[in-house]
Amino acid sequence: MSDIPFTEPQNDTAIFLSGVSVRYRLPNEKVASLKEYMIRLVQGKVRFNSFMALNDVNLVVKKGEIFGILGRNGAGKSTLLKVISRVLVPTRGRVWISGMVSPLLELGAGFHPELTGMENIHLNATLLGHSRKEITEKIPEILEFAEIGDFIEAPLRTYSSGMFARLGFSVATAWRPDILILDEVLSVGDAAFALKCADRMKAFRESGATVLLVSHSVTTIQSLCQRALLLEHGYVVEIGSAKEVSEKYSNLMLGK
Repeated sequence: MSDIPFTEPQNDTAIFLSGVSVRYRLPNEKVASLKEYMIRLVQGKVRFNSFMALNDVNLVVKKGEIFGILGRNGAGKSTLLKVISRVLVPTRGRVWISGMVSPLLELGAGFHPELTGMENIHLNATLLGHSRKEITEKIPEILEFAEIGDFIEAPLRTYSSGMFARLGFSVATAWRPDILILDEVLSVGDAAFALKCADRMKAFRESGATVLLVSHSVTTIQSLCQRALLLEHGYVVEIGSAKEVSEKYSNLMLGK
């Protein structure tokens, strides 16, 4: 189902995908080492199976939207996010993105378990492209949002999953990006933390930022998103209001 009412991005467009497809090629037999793989490749003995992770995806997301993405495991959600994040180049199709993208594809990505929370704040924020001065100025806000107290000076390996989630989200959202991508972030942590995350996303929307939110929770999608997309086997099943797409996803999960 096409979601493109025009052939070119408009002034209010944040994300524009036209005919985007991604093909993965996987060896059809296990190779013990990279050396063996290269030898077999040169000899022409490596056989591949290919499959389409995304099939002709058309999508327009406007600036200031909180846009939901639903789909079963293996539907192509992660591949779609990687394409939008510019981590993955599609096999074919056009991808047009307006502004800086901050992908939170995994909470705490870039964190090191042996470093303290404070050390990881500096490490992660540096990886996101921020200067030492910018990081120092943001630390009080990050600590206030994370609410992990004295554990900020403890190694990350001592953190609970909830503490890890709070710190990861706090660092990733301390600076307002043009486009924020969140993959199953709200499924980790307690209800109070999820509410704080939701409030911050709404504040981003009000300031003009765009949020892509992947979640298996139809309640979360309906409460936070204006529109949503449903993926199945790499195909776009439907794009529409969050309520309509959530209902279709629920029916799909129930086998209807």
